[in-house]
Order: sequence, then C-alpha cells, then structure tokens
Amino acid sequence: MKYMFFNLLTACSFLTPSQPIISDEPVTSFTQGHYSQWPNGPSTSESFFPLAVWLQNPSRAEQFRQAGFNVYIGLWKGPTENQLSQLKAAGMKVICDQNEVALRNLEDPTIIGWMHGDEPDNAQALKEGDGYGPPILPSKILEDYQAIKKADPSRPVLLNLGQGVAWDNYIGRGVRRNHPEDYPEYVQGCDIASFDIYPAVHRDPEIAGNLWYVGRGVERLIEWSKPRTVWNCLECTHISNVDRKPTPHEVRCEAWMSIIHGSRGLIYFIHQFKPVFREAALLDDPEMLRAVTNLNHQITDLAPVINSPTIADAVHVVTEPDDAPIATMLKKHGETTYLFAVGMRNQKTEATFQIYDMTGQIKVNVIGEDRSLTANNGSFQDVFEPWDVHLYRLKNLGLK
Repeated sequence: MKYMFFNLLTACSFLTPSQPIISDEPVTSFTQGHYSQWPNGPSTSESFFPLAVWLQNPSRAEQFRQAGFNVYIGLWKGPTENQLSQLKAAGMKVICDQNEVALRNLEDPTIIGWMHGDEPDNAQALKEGDGYGPPILPSKILEDYQAIKKADPSRPVLLNLGQGVAWDNYIGRGVRRNHPEDYPEYVQGCDIASFDIYPAVHRDPEIAGNLWYVGRGVERLIEWSKPRTVWNCLECTHISNVDRKPTPHEVRCEAWMSIIHGSRGLIYFIHQFKPVFREAALLDDPEMLRAVTNLNHQITDLAPVINSPTIADAVHVVTEPDDAPIATMLKKHGETTYLFAVGMRNQKTEATFQIYDMTGQIKVNVIGEDRSLTANNGSFQDVFEPWDVHLYRLKNLGLK
C-alpha cells in the first residue's frame, strides 16, 4: 500500500511448475477462539470475520459500516481523541498506532489491535529525495513489537508486508529482492501477519491479471507465520492505473480465494491516486460499492462456517482442462457441510468434485445463485467461468 507521504505503497495445485509448492492441504489450525488470548483484541464470536478498510477518515465510519465493514486499519496522524470518538459512535473497531492518545485510552474497546509502520520489507525512502535504502531489518521489527507488547499485551500487533510475500522478484525490495527467507524473520514481530499485492491493476506483465498471486501470497505467509493469524489486502479501485480497475467479479474472486487459502481477515485498499486523488474512491463508485457491500454481507453471513475448522484431505478435484485448477475448502457447521471453490486461472473450467465418505444422492445448493446440483456418492460437476467462485451447501455428510 502507499498513502501520501509515508510508506503504505486449498490446494497448491494452482501454482505453476516454476513456483515452489508450500503445502499440500488446507489450513486447519485457526479457529475464532484464537483471538481469546487477547482480552481487548478482536471479537471471539464465531459470527465475526474482520472486513477492514485501510487508512480512512473516521467521519465516514457509518458509511463503511453500512457497506459491511467492521474494522479500520490505521488512522491518519492518529489516533486522536476525536477519531476514536467518531469510530465509537459508529460502532467501528480500529487497529492503530500505539501513540500517546492510544495509551491514554487503553480501556476503550474501540481499539482492538496495534500496528507497525507499513511494508518494512520494502526498500525505504531516504531523506530529502536521495533515493531508497534497504528494507527495515527484521530485528528492528521484533524490537518494536516487544516494546508495543510491553506497553499493552492485551491486544494483538498487526504487521502488513508488501508484494515480496507473493512475488520473489519484486524490485521494490531493493537489495533484498529475491530473498524470501527474510519473511519468517519478519513475522516473529507480530501476532497478525498481512500482505498486499494487486494483480488486477498491476503493470508488471508477470503479475498483471494473474489473480492467483493473491492465493499464493496467503499460502506462503501462512506457512511462514504459523501459528500466527494471517490477513491480506484486496484491491477495488484504479489505485494508480488509469487504464484498469478490478471488476466486481475479480474482487469477489480475490476475496474468496484469500479465504479458501486460509486468510482470516480482509483489508480493502480503497484509495485512488490517478488520474486524481480520492481517499475513499470505493464510495464514489456505485457499482463497485454495491458489489463490495453484497460481498461483505455474504462473508459475514458465512462467518460461523469460515471460522469453523477446515476438513482436510476430504475433497478431490479434477478439472478440464487440467491446467485450470480449482482451489477448495471444506467445512462442517452444525448439520450442514459447505464446499467453497474458486477458479485459479483466467479460463473456463469444468470441475468434477469427489467428496470422500459421502454416499447416496445428495442435493447441492449453490449459495447465492438460485440453482442446485445433485451429488451421487460424493461426486458432482460444475462449470467455472474465468475467476469464478461457487459456494456449495450440502446436508450433513457424516464427515469427521
């Protein structure tokens, strides 16, 4: 991410052969009770899934609440008393810097976490326009983390990292380009690890249009961060690409791709810098705002399912063509089983799902699509257009 004058810039089958496989099964360790170790941290309710906006004016908090957001990440030159008051009035939580005002308000439940400066893994701007120096050392991040925790151990600390999490060759890392081994050290200095990469509006041909880099970054960060929680950032505006912005379909794909690969919090980057600066560009885009609002409400409705343990090694997917994989996540909540699936390539795909330990004929409802399918002995087929997401609800399969 970048903001004005400071540094803001499940299956592994989706990886190409030249990219290392990080894991071969979905994440199973996270449950919402993970937040219970912080008395003043994020909600431990199974109905809470963090849906955040990055560095927005608290005067718009009510608008964001209506759009399904529940967390602010960062406050410009804050927090101030007025900013905290505005957020509290809107019922909006915040993860912010631990400044003097914040330390005077440790009893305020509005604050649910602390944050480092953004993207310390990137090359850092030198004073007075003298170019860029190396990234901030991981040891410095760990030192700052310890200081933050000493001042208040009751809230988690969030660290947002840059594109290098998903893309080793990112030039913005300067002298640490192609050094992914730095990341397991960086995440020692946080409780919640996050990252950002925006492939829909990216200008580098290696990344541009390849939405699967979002899933790859989530997967890698989870592997490096265990047992910490992983969140990630999403794009929904032009940012700095005047010729391209994400479509609502792409944003939905990135969101569910993130969740399916194990992300447990989404941070929307909603600024636009070109052709003109708009801090809250999402609010100026009726089509995208409507789509994001619907997406946020759907994720919130399914939060109890998302926050339940993932059932590993219970689904096999065959795709045609076989170079257009589908990533999946299987959940059981109450007497209902859910299969979430996302296409990982920009091409049409026919998928055959086989859910193990399922017998007989089962009705499969496709959530939000007003259609249903039939599974016979655990097998059913569906078609995925480019970057499609399908969310399936099935009756209890007796899975353990």
